[in-house]
Amino acid sequence: MNPMDAEQTTFLRELVSGTPWFGECRGFARTLRRAPRSPGGLLLVGTPEEEPWHLAAHLDTEAGLANLPQLAPTLIRHQIPDGAPPHLAVPLARLEQARKGEAVFIVAPDDPGTPLLERVDDARRRGAAILTLAEDEETSSELLTLSHDALLVPENGIVPGFDAAQHLLASTAGEGEGRKGGRGSGPRLGFRDRLTALIDQVSGGSADTYR
Repeated sequence: MNPMDAEQTTFLRELVSGTPWFGECRGFARTLRRAPRSPGGLLLVGTPEEEPWHLAAHLDTEAGLANLPQLAPTLIRHQIPDGAPPHLAVPLARLEQARKGEAVFIVAPDDPGTPLLERVDDARRRGAAILTLAEDEETSSELLTLSHDALLVPENGIVPGFDAAQHLLASTAGEGEGRKGGRGSGPRLGFRDRLTALIDQVSGGSADTYR
């Protein structure tokens, strides 16, 4: 994260600190960093409509800060464009090799689709841990049934959107694990400016940092 990202994430944590959802987030983050047993074993996959670029980038950053190489994700893609570099060319078929000691982490802001659900079911049968971050319980009901652990984004406005939940989860995943260094500190902003900056950050941006 750059300094502004760190400032916004800190503010977000202040907003949700003490809420039941933040307790759920911390518990899920603990599972997330412990489920994969080796580097490359965290298989991160989105839906056919949404790839979790930002979460992949932030988890990669947290893995370095916390000295947890197993937290650095392997991004799984539904469709791979021609010329994609190797780390962005891991197909959905990789889930067919998922096994005990690995974790399949599904980020589902919308319908995950039957092909993904079938592969997740098979991965679970082979012993892989199934983890889910979802926005809609009804849309993701079958996926949630397959999951060993899941985190739902609350509908009551505690967290300002699905992207914000991903930022908060990533920052929480490495906490308490002996970091190599601090997150850095950006300029301190007033409450109104910090809230505006947070909303701007989580509602936009690009995947260039990970591509």
